[in-house]
Amino acid sequence: MDIHRLLNRDVMNVSSVRGIESTMGSLILNLKIHDGRLRYLWIVCILLAMTPAAVSRAAKQVQPTQLPGYKAVPVHYGPLNKMIVSVSINGHPANLLVDTGANQIILNADAAASFDVRPSQRSLRYIYFTKINGELFPVAFAQNVTAGNINLGSSLVTLLNARSYSASSNHLGNQNLAVDGVLGTDILLRHKAIINCQTKFVFFKIDRSRPLQLASVALPEKFTQVPLRQEENGAFTVPCSIHGQSGRLLVDTGAFLTTFSEAVLKSLGIALQPTRASARFTTGTARQMNAGRIDDLRIGDFKVPPAKFGAAVLPNFALEQGNTRIDGILGIDLLFNCHAIIDFGTMSLFLK
Repeated sequence: MDIHRLLNRDVMNVSSVRGIESTMGSLILNLKIHDGRLRYLWIVCILLAMTPAAVSRAAKQVQPTQLPGYKAVPVHYGPLNKMIVSVSINGHPANLLVDTGANQIILNADAAASFDVRPSQRSLRYIYFTKINGELFPVAFAQNVTAGNINLGSSLVTLLNARSYSASSNHLGNQNLAVDGVLGTDILLRHKAIINCQTKFVFFKIDRSRPLQLASVALPEKFTQVPLRQEENGAFTVPCSIHGQSGRLLVDTGAFLTTFSEAVLKSLGIALQPTRASARFTTGTARQMNAGRIDDLRIGDFKVPPAKFGAAVLPNFALEQGNTRIDGILGIDLLFNCHAIIDFGTMSLFLK
């Protein structure tokens, strides 16, 4: 299938879809779903007439804010709103998707072999296996991961074989810049990372003796602080409300589009319009993608500007995050547009 690439590595949203004469493309909507293991829902959307909202012109040449005890690592957005960070794995350069919807590093097995990633530190056997979409994959060991000049230490790594990886990934960026895998939340949590979705930096804690209360910096800048909760299966969710009805959203920087459960929006009386998009789940089922305008969406105490959002019939394994049933997936489009800062140190999401 063809992969539609967003021009200028721009972040897009549902309201960017308009017109009917533009080029048709295929988009892969990556919704990383936790169940205590790693599970993936891959939705292939056939979209007509996507006009991306320009963001590459914003945040250009931005210098990172100096945060006491932290060092900044730049990221960039690839097509499909992918947040990409350049790292080194065992001394070998790699490009990883920064993904709060995955709980550890995931690598293409072929790339992992070229990075000298071994089954384990001392053994010839793999440490254990993890299940993705019902299929078992080995978990290996990377002795050293660095980002910028920051040593992030060793890490467990889930290995996807070539068939599975090609079905769930694509080449991003100019000159066929390959994404070798995913940077998950194990390293982000370990280093109390702060992700600034708007200015395109990830900050890693390097000096634990220097405490930082990001709220003291963000709140005077008119940010709203929203509590971030880790569910039993490792997923991260935030409170939300629509028409005063409370719920929760999965925070997933690996999802290119914010998408709500169609059943939830219909129950609230929100009118949905069909789009020129279809969703095909990993089971092979094809379903209609719709869009609906939400005027009173709140994330915590933050009021999201009125906008159209995606709606789909999400399967139960996507909606059930541990003991929590979510109303949708908070993707990188809304996170970028609302200047999101994800702080794993204080377990907070800041929006403005």
